Amino acid sequence: MKIGIAGTSTALLVLGGIGTYNIVHGLVSGSAGDDTSQAARGFDPSAVSSTPPSGAEAKKLARAFLDTWSQQHLDGAASDTDVPDAASQALRDYARGLHLKKLSFDHILDAGPSSVTQGATKVTFDVTARVAGGTWSYQSAVAVRKSTNGQLAVHWNNSVLYPGLGDGQSLTAGKLPPGSAGAKVVASDGRTDLSRFASLRDIAAAIGKNAKATGGSPGTGVAVVDGDGAGVETLKVFSKGRPATVRTTIDAGLQSAAERAVKDAHLQRKPAGTVALDWRNGHILAIAHTGDDGDIAINGIKSPGSTMKIVTAAALFDRAGLTPSSPAPCTDSLMANSQLFHNDSGVRADPGSSLAQAFTVSCNTSFIKDGFHYLVHDGDASALHDEAVNVFGLGSWSIGGGVATTDPSIPADVEGGDQAAQFIGQGKVTATPLVMASVAATVRNAGFEQPVVLPGQHQETAPRPLSARTAGYLQSMMRGVATSGTAAPRLGGLVGVGAKTGTAEEGDHTNGWLTAYNSRISVAALVEGGSSGVDSAGYVVRRLLTGG
Repeated sequence: MKIGIAGTSTALLVLGGIGTYNIVHGLVSGSAGDDTSQAARGFDPSAVSSTPPSGAEAKKLARAFLDTWSQQHLDGAASDTDVPDAASQALRDYARGLHLKKLSFDHILDAGPSSVTQGATKVTFDVTARVAGGTWSYQSAVAVRKSTNGQLAVHWNNSVLYPGLGDGQSLTAGKLPPGSAGAKVVASDGRTDLSRFASLRDIAAAIGKNAKATGGSPGTGVAVVDGDGAGVETLKVFSKGRPATVRTTIDAGLQSAAERAVKDAHLQRKPAGTVALDWRNGHILAIAHTGDDGDIAINGIKSPGSTMKIVTAAALFDRAGLTPSSPAPCTDSLMANSQLFHNDSGVRADPGSSLAQAFTVSCNTSFIKDGFHYLVHDGDASALHDEAVNVFGLGSWSIGGGVATTDPSIPADVEGGDQAAQFIGQGKVTATPLVMASVAATVRNAGFEQPVVLPGQHQETAPRPLSARTAGYLQSMMRGVATSGTAAPRLGGLVGVGAKTGTAEEGDHTNGWLTAYNSRISVAALVEGGSSGVDSAGYVVRRLLTGG
């Protein structure tokens, strides 16, 4: 009966010369003359057989359903399903959203028992839809069920319209909606796509989803949209548009150098991460990493070792009134709060050492002795925390674009041996290359500028400025490290460079650190398993400082 009515309707359309408007109108309005219904057939959705219908049965019903749908009888097609009301509305939404002009089905095939719908037989088919903007073809399928009284029905869900279409989602054709193609995230040059860089793909994806894009023009095609009409996925492109862009602070040339640097042969494929900043304004110029544990450049939270001596020295200058020439005896070992500390191999004892000399050779015992004497009072060891947070800005801030970063930790309430270990970047002190690049930038800039990846983004400020006196002292000492100290094997001879190396113990291995600046950028690098800062991270930092 349904097939007969569908055939008559087709004849009327042909003989009457009814145009596209009436076809679509039929799709949206259904056919009042089609009185076939699921209830009349007697399918009982509350008593579904556990035995799937035969392939021939399923294919016959599926063909009838598809024929009725293609002939614009939406209520009639919906009556072949196990939930006619929901199916009828969904078929109308399909037609409206796609601005459907013509629909046909081909290669209708029995595919055996459904692996998704229990007690159903799967039938596959090809769909060709003429929609706003062009013709769209795709493969789809339905599951056919049988009730215990022997009647059949198509099991309805949104995936009947398009495979994988979720609840609350719908299809649209014509001008592609915002969000369906995503924004293009570019470097500061406005052209270079950040997704071309392996280290920035996740970062670019986050920025593309969260940052405001500008410009661009939409293309046309077919897309999945959510309940608010926002694009979820582009399924077919008829004409390409120009994507909106998000401009970042990334320097394409320096990023290329960073990608090469973390793969330097000297690192022997050890996990590495590096960040470069414009120290004048906090703009992030490069982020690169290797390894399988995520982006260690911005989330590799590790003890920063002796690079933290920059902050310790600043606290000694600001809080204790010391100068680079103040005494800082370097002994082979030192007991503090019942914990024995020692120096790295190669650091010779020097009882007459100054603070600047101890900084240059990275003597642990000098900084623990002075730190304990001048910065811990009546068990209160919060001075390093105060300097780090209030002068160097090491708090909880966002670089922008929804990019996740890990905050540093310099606890204010450390106890026991950690009161001494904090002064050499061990114990409970942790940071990332992003954070330590910011520390070096603060020294060179003589003030904190919060790192950001989006120009114009709000930047947090430090509660207290870095004094010109302290900045001058630190710049002088970091210059000494680069020219004649622990960083000299990698950085000696480079003009205007200041640096600080670090080697931090972690379990059964050490991690190598180095942070530095030149006249334009500040850089920090971490190499997990690096034997020392200069012989691991040093290679990475040199490449960025020299642009290679």
